[in-house]
Amino acid sequence: MRARPLTVLAAVAVVTLVLAGCDEALLEPQAPGKVSGNPGHSAPVRPSPRQPETVQLLLDTVPMHGPPEALSGTVFGGLPARIRRAIEEAAAVGATLSVAVLDRRTHELVSNGNSQIVSTASVAKLFIADDLLLQESEGKTTLSPDDRQALDVMLESSDDGAAEKFWGQGGGDAIIIGVATRYGLSSTTPGSDGRWWNTMSSLTDLVRYYDMLLGGSGGLPAARSRIIINDLAQSTPTGIDGYPQRFGIPEGLFAEPVAVKQGWMCCIGSDWVHLSTGVIGADHRYVVVVQSLQTSDDATARQTITQAVKTIFPNGRI
Repeated sequence: MRARPLTVLAAVAVVTLVLAGCDEALLEPQAPGKVSGNPGHSAPVRPSPRQPETVQLLLDTVPMHGPPEALSGTVFGGLPARIRRAIEEAAAVGATLSVAVLDRRTHELVSNGNSQIVSTASVAKLFIADDLLLQESEGKTTLSPDDRQALDVMLESSDDGAAEKFWGQGGGDAIIIGVATRYGLSSTTPGSDGRWWNTMSSLTDLVRYYDMLLGGSGGLPAARSRIIINDLAQSTPTGIDGYPQRFGIPEGLFAEPVAVKQGWMCCIGSDWVHLSTGVIGADHRYVVVVQSLQTSDDATARQTITQAVKTIFPNGRI
């Protein structure tokens, strides 16, 4: 296995860009025009609208509405130290890890890679669903019972076929541009090849999306937002294609109610990328986004991101 250790400095970490990879997991059915199973293939990377920056490693809070404020090591009961430990454990097995945790009540965001650009894989289905439900709420489209069922399966079981259908009907890249504009997602851009799974974003953009979706400030009516969250709360153990979906948050935060959208993709070079994203708690107080990049088989990569969440939240709850 080729290691990709994350260099952890004593005071600061340089946030670097993650190159976008090819397609969703090799086990997923191919969408039209989708490239699959080429470990050496990488999609072109769209430049981020923000330049990489140096941030204080795991000791910053980034309020969603205001300038950063200093955090002590006791915030979230010592969360920064546990995130640092998870990063070190992941690096020991050749994985790079990015983590963001938002307390929606205090607006504190703890992150080790808040400007890092990542390929969203199936997490982009959130944006597809958001755009579709907005169009329906504005009377621009009508969803048949079959459409609603397809939307549910797309979010609960990561159905690529439904994503392809709605992507084409909604104007492709225009979906991402519209959602990014409404939610103020400055690092979220369409992929360079017109494929939804190569949508690029950052951990803080994904956290911001969930926060604004729940708060109603992204333009989607509350009744439609609840459709998305309710579907994520019913995420199935496996995807429609049979790929295991209970890595990361669902397994690591086993003692909390969770609503999650998972993403997975191979290959960035020879690496697997896994994203575990969602809202935590009966009151949806917390948003968690975890991303890993690892040269390994898919089962090992899933175990790595799951162990990271368990390290960060050792009792299975926040």
